[in-house]
Amino acid sequence: MKPAFSVIFLTTLIGVGQGLFLALYTGQLYSFFDLLPLQDSHTFYATGSGISLAFLCTGLIASFFHLGHPERAWRTVTQWRTSWLSREVIMLPAFMGFVTLYGISHWYGWHAPIIELPGGRALDATLIFGALGTLFCFALFVSTAMIYACLRFLQEWHTPLTVINYILLGGASGFVLTGTFAVIAAPKLSGFYAGWAIILTLLAFISRSASLIRNSRLKPKSSIRTAIGIKHPRIVQKSQGAMGGSFNTREFFHGKSQSFMSIIKPTFLILVFLIPLILLFGGVIYPSLFIFAFLSQYIGLLVERWYFFAQANHPQNLYYQAIG
Repeated sequence: MKPAFSVIFLTTLIGVGQGLFLALYTGQLYSFFDLLPLQDSHTFYATGSGISLAFLCTGLIASFFHLGHPERAWRTVTQWRTSWLSREVIMLPAFMGFVTLYGISHWYGWHAPIIELPGGRALDATLIFGALGTLFCFALFVSTAMIYACLRFLQEWHTPLTVINYILLGGASGFVLTGTFAVIAAPKLSGFYAGWAIILTLLAFISRSASLIRNSRLKPKSSIRTAIGIKHPRIVQKSQGAMGGSFNTREFFHGKSQSFMSIIKPTFLILVFLIPLILLFGGVIYPSLFIFAFLSQYIGLLVERWYFFAQANHPQNLYYQAIG
């Protein structure tokens, strides 16, 4: 498939925003159970929610560049019963709404007890909005990933690993960014977030490697013989049926050489996993390294997402790309 840069930026930016929100709420839950020191609502949680919203809004804006008629985008919500794209369109603003409420509740200090729990603990508005935001966050992860994982004819995408990778890569990038933010706003938590960022990055490496190994072993279910219904053992294509390019040749194939594709894969593996892991371990001693870990990982995620789209081999390329 031909990667669309608007979709690449959409999926990576909202992934960072989702991961950042999950990191903030995870830290608050640890504090709720007295496993971490409680941080200032204004400086850390409210500001962090604002940063998360900035990434989510930027991703939403990027998505409009992929639409031929942006003024008709509202129509996508009408197909929510059958379309994962429609569900994503619904889940993204809903999740942004709960991130906003989470940040506002921290900003204005809405910490009055609402629900009493056994043991003397109580849930306030920040914890409730955070829990609802977490629910919609994972629903958004699943909706975004299932847009691609539900396509049976694209074998590279049609696997549960697609959903797992979206969740882990988004979570890892968000926790790395939160570690960077914590260096400034909550230094006592930087080590905590670095530890979780390392764990999520390692899990994402295992999951993404599994998908790469799986895809390298795939055998196409279609062939030229099955496409045209002729069982002759030797079929040679002489022409694609058109002298110039067409929508099919432009939109369903990335147009890059095999040598280029072989370079892209180790590039994103190094940028997304190896370099950030080294910098995160070093950041435990020198916290200033966290920002470089995030920059490396995000640039790598752009490359990884390009490869994710480009690696999917549309069955129509059996015919249209034979002369490529």
